[in-house]
Amino acid sequence: MKTPHLILTICITTILFSCSSKKSEEAPKADSVAAYTSSAPPPPVSSSAAVENKNDSNRKFVRTADLRFKVKNVIKSSYDIEAIVGQQGGFITSTELHSEINDTQKERISRDSILEMTRFSVINNITIRVPNTKLDTTLKLIARNIIFLDYRNIKANDVSLQLLSNNLTQKRTARHADRLTKAVDEKGKKLAESTDAEELILKQQEDADNAKIANLDLTDQIKFSTITLCIYQDESVRKEIIANTIDNNAPGFCSKIWDSVLFGWDILSYLITLIIKLWSFIIIGGIIVFVYQKFFRKK
Repeated sequence: MKTPHLILTICITTILFSCSSKKSEEAPKADSVAAYTSSAPPPPVSSSAAVENKNDSNRKFVRTADLRFKVKNVIKSSYDIEAIVGQQGGFITSTELHSEINDTQKERISRDSILEMTRFSVINNITIRVPNTKLDTTLKLIARNIIFLDYRNIKANDVSLQLLSNNLTQKRTARHADRLTKAVDEKGKKLAESTDAEELILKQQEDADNAKIANLDLTDQIKFSTITLCIYQDESVRKEIIANTIDNNAPGFCSKIWDSVLFGWDILSYLITLIIKLWSFIIIGGIIVFVYQKFFRKK
């Protein structure tokens, strides 16, 4: 009778050893995943396009950055980004904090109450202006808030020729306006001729003013880079019990039957799921019962 005892001991020892070895294998995997997640470097949000090259003084660049990324908490990250911008000598031109509703479900929990579950995402669109020399530093500081980077676009647009064109337009229109003014003063005798010349002079002055304003705008864009951010966080769920204002009357007979069917189905599906989750214990129990009936019951 020692043989059945030996077989049973070997089976139980093997099962316990396999379970413990499986857990020991899973633990290092979980630790390695956690270590990888915690030690993962921040995403590269900056670029050489965001750095001003002092050796190239003849070129003028308008630098812009466009980013979308996930953060842990939109509100806290928004405050942190605003603080970073202030420290770098920049300013916020716009911030649009809002929640987007992804799904809404309602479930009656009593005769006069409804459970409303709303799934929503918190998003903030931020537009920032920072000094051109601080663009690279600002982007690197903002990166500490990033959990997942969707995209990062950085552009450096050379506007040197556009500035030159606007300067030439100002000079050309100024010279033309001076000549017209002298011609009107010296030769303009008739009222109609003087009026046409004055309108032409006014048009030339408007062109010169527009070229000057365009240059001022470009100069401002050169000195202060624009950063456009779209930050978001994990989907949140809001649960609220509200009054059932649609139907305060007691449910009918058919409605009660249908609710009972749904309730019974929920219980059945839960039991099936529980049995599937406990399949390993069922197999172990079956083996123990089989061994017991096969060897020990004969005593």
